[in-house]
This record gives sequence, C-alpha cells and structure tokens, in this order.
Amino acid sequence: MINPSRRALLTAFAASAATVPLVGMRAAPAQAAEVGPGAASVEPLPLPNGMSSPRSGVTMPDLNASYFTRLTLGDPLTTAVLPGTPPRTEVTTGGRRVALLTHGARTVLVTGPQRTFTENKKPFSDDFRRSLPAGSWGASPGGGGWTTLGPAASDYLVEPGQGLINLSTDYASRHASLRDGEIRDVDVRCTASFGRTPTGEACSFALSFGYQDTHNNYRARLSFLTSGAVQFRLEKEVADAVTQLGTTLTPAASVAPGAQWTIRVRREGARIRAKAWPTASAEPDAWAFDTTDTTFTKGRVGIRALANQGATNLPMPLAVINFRVDEANWESPPRVTHSDWVRVLPEPFDGVWTDAIERTVRDWAGSAAPDVLAHAAMFLAGAPAVTAGAGPAQGRQVLGEAGYGYLDAQGNRLEGADFHEYMGIGWTFEDGGYTGPSSRQAGNLDCSGYTRMVYGHHLGVPMAAGQNTSGTFLPRRSREMAEHSPGVRVDRTDGTNPPAAAQLHPGDLVLFNADSGDDGDDAASPTVDHVGMHLGTDSEGRRRFLSSRKSVNGPTMADLSGASVLDGTGVYARTLHTVHRV
Repeated sequence: MINPSRRALLTAFAASAATVPLVGMRAAPAQAAEVGPGAASVEPLPLPNGMSSPRSGVTMPDLNASYFTRLTLGDPLTTAVLPGTPPRTEVTTGGRRVALLTHGARTVLVTGPQRTFTENKKPFSDDFRRSLPAGSWGASPGGGGWTTLGPAASDYLVEPGQGLINLSTDYASRHASLRDGEIRDVDVRCTASFGRTPTGEACSFALSFGYQDTHNNYRARLSFLTSGAVQFRLEKEVADAVTQLGTTLTPAASVAPGAQWTIRVRREGARIRAKAWPTASAEPDAWAFDTTDTTFTKGRVGIRALANQGATNLPMPLAVINFRVDEANWESPPRVTHSDWVRVLPEPFDGVWTDAIERTVRDWAGSAAPDVLAHAAMFLAGAPAVTAGAGPAQGRQVLGEAGYGYLDAQGNRLEGADFHEYMGIGWTFEDGGYTGPSSRQAGNLDCSGYTRMVYGHHLGVPMAAGQNTSGTFLPRRSREMAEHSPGVRVDRTDGTNPPAAAQLHPGDLVLFNADSGDDGDDAASPTVDHVGMHLGTDSEGRRRFLSSRKSVNGPTMADLSGASVLDGTGVYARTLHTVHRV
C-alpha cells in the first residue's frame, strides 16, 4: 500500500518530468533517444568538464513530440513466454520489445527513454573528531580511508580534533593519503600546525595531489624555518627528483609556535593553482602560484610531513586540524547507459496477460516518472533534498544525498540506518511491528535500509519490521532478504563459484557474502551480509550495481573501496551469492 506522502510525491513527479529532482539531470540531444534492445548508444554525457560537473547525474534525451510519437503503442501487443528460469513473458509491438514481466515478481522491465547514470567524487571534510591509537588515521568521511606511510606506524595517531604525525631523527618523510587514486580535478585544502619552532633545520608540511607514491607526486609545501619565517613552494617529484613549479615565496617572516596554516590547491586539467595563509586570517583572493603541468593526470590527495636533516628538537608533532575536499572529479566516472526502466506492479505477475495489465503497461510506455533506478539515484552524492508534503513523513526529507551511518568515538561508521531513520521518524510496518526513530541516523541508510527506502517506502513493496519468513514482506536484513524477499530467485552460488546470473535484469537485488559488516550483525553470517540493486552494463561492458557501503559512506555505483561490478576478480564479483527479483 502506498502511503499518502509517497502517493502525493509520485503524483507530482508524474505531472511534469521537468520537475523530477533527478540528480544533476541534464537533457542530451534528441538524436540520442534511440530505444529498444540493442539500440545504438549515442554518448549523452561527456567526461567531467572542470569543476562545473555535477557530483552525480541522470541524463535523458529531449522528450519532444516526435520522441513520444515513436513510442506510441499500436495494436496488437504480442506476448510470448521466453525459455529459461524464472519464466518471463515478453511483450512486443511491431517487432520491438515493450516490456518484460517475470512470473512471480512485481518488477517489470519497460522500454523507455534512454538514460545515462553516472557518479563523481563527493566533497567531504575530515576534522578528526575521533580517537585512535597509534598506527592509524581511520576512515575518511569521503570514503576510501586513510593510508599512512613512514618509518613506523606508531608515528600516526588521532586525538579528538587532530590527526598527528610525529617527525623524528630518522629524517624520513611521512605520508598520509586517501585511498582514491582516480582523482583528476580537485579543490582541496588542509589546516595544520607545528607545536614549536624548529631548531637546527626546518620542518615542513605539504598538501599532496596527483600522488602516485612517495617518489612521484605534486605538492604545495610550507617550510617552517628556525628563524620563525615561513616559505611556500609548489613542487613536482618524479622518481625522487624534485622540480619547483615556481619561485619560492615567503608569506611570513615570523610565525608564533603552534600557529595554524592552511594550504589550498585547485587543479583543473593541466592548470595548477595554490595558496597558503595563516588560518586566523582571511583567505587571500589571489593565488600564490598559477601554472600548468601534465606529468600526473590523476592521483591521490593527502599530506606529507618532513624534518630536514639536521633538525634537532625532535620528535616534532604535526597536528592536522582539518582536511577538506570541496570539489573533485574522477578521471573516468562510472557510467551506465540503457533504455530499461524498472516499474512495480501492485501484485506479483502470475503469468496471465490480462486487460488490466495491458492498460498498465500502455500507461508506462515512454513515461519519465521516476522508477526504481531513478529513485535509487536520488540518494547519490549531490542529490537535492526533497521533503514530503503529507502523510506520516510530512515535512521530513524523503529523497536526497544519503550517508551510511554516524561515527562512533573511534571513527567507526555504524550501521543500522533503516529508511525511516533516514527520515528521522518511527514507523509502523505492514506486518504489525513498530520501530522507533534514531536521531543520530537521520540522513543515513545502510545497505538494506537503502533497498527498503527505494522498493518499500517509495514504490510500495510491503516491509517487515525485522525478520519475516512469509515471502510477503521485504525483511530488514540482507541475509533475510536473500531467503525471504517477495518475488523470485534468479540465481544462487553453488557454494564454490559466484552465480552466472545469465538472466540478471536492472533492478534485481544482488546479495553478497562479502564479510563487509555493511548490514548490521550480518558480519557474522556464514552467507549473505550485503545487498545492492543491479543498475545495468557500464561503458566498459561490466555489470554494475548500486549499494550503500560503510567504506564509501553512503549509496554508490562507483569503485571506491571495491569495484561495484559483478565481473572480474574484485571482492563483489567473487562474493556474489544470490540474485533475487522483487
């Protein structure tokens, strides 16, 4: 049953496709509107163009009169049962597919406007509000986590409000970088301070970008001299050979011990700009460096710290107060283009083609109202917030960029965010159970909560408060979804190899035994512990899925902390356990 808030929302969506808050939705040229199985794909979405690119997007062709004329369904509609398990009924007209219905499932694959789904790097800010023992900086709020490299793991630790790097008499450089080597364009900054003025020789910290490894990277570096002066350099290191990309500057002649400084770098294509200033002062309008270089086209971002040979008052701690990525583009954002739309029937299809089902399929033909995939995309990075106008969720956010879960004191991201907790309310379920709100999880969705938000809250599939073995309600946990979700099983592992999933459709639930801990206490399960929704084949011919992941902090179709694909040798390709069609 669709509650009033959801019905009002979907009615508004259907009234005008132009008002649908699809993430970063842009129109592509009308000639990109070919539809149907095997239709040629005209590239509707270019690679990121500087910093103007949306964080994620759904792009469709111009939906003009000629487009809808070509989609008009004449008589008759022809049906045929296709071979294979589960059985499927194909609906065609004039030799082209209109819809594909699976016996026992509510989801229907409908041919509609061609779309491209994409996702880009999302901004984040890490202010180190956690406590970690020596040896780790923990998880990054933007996903990917921190990697620390230096002579000893104990040189890195986190105290509430600062990430610490300790420099010692080994005079070796220390590096902390984010495990995301696909960053191309970026606007990034960090704020840090040394606790005292160096003696003997200088100490420095740098903002690294285009980072390949400790021997190959760009960096904007502040050197704190024994005189109290500060020098600023823009450098490139290639195979340990350092080249300056500009003249050394002296932004301050005297700096008090412990004063915080901020370095900012903005890189767009070959253009590199950098500036640095005392954090207590206003950011200067002008860039200190503005140059071009093409040595490293992409790479990690992070921090480098160094005590020059001869520095004497060691160990010297560097306190990093904040690390922030305001804008960034991946080198090749993941993209999926097809004309499949996933619609949901009021009841499972029993294999009998009726006049009522025909009317429903005709109503769906060419519709741009949000489907399963569009709703799923509305929680990716950069998605605008949408609030419900009526019903139990009135005034609450029901769409918009989602996180995964809140951080505990050690910086661990906690699972447990169901769809209603994203909205900040309690919920009475169709099976009679009730679950209260969690204010700390507002705006978050764990993997099964994300699936339930899309299929349950927005598209009306009945849900259970927790475990339910009836096969009528969508259960709370992924391991229970694998066994008891409404619909039909498409494929399952033989216990040794991942399933071939030859009949995989967009919208299918893909469930994994990844030991990811991404679905509450499922981490201890001997079978399924993670769930996602199949999106389609990407531009590299790989089957890509959407899921909410702890390591990425929210819903994603991208490859940060594990490729979101079912092909190859990645963790999810190897651990696919069950494919289920709702």
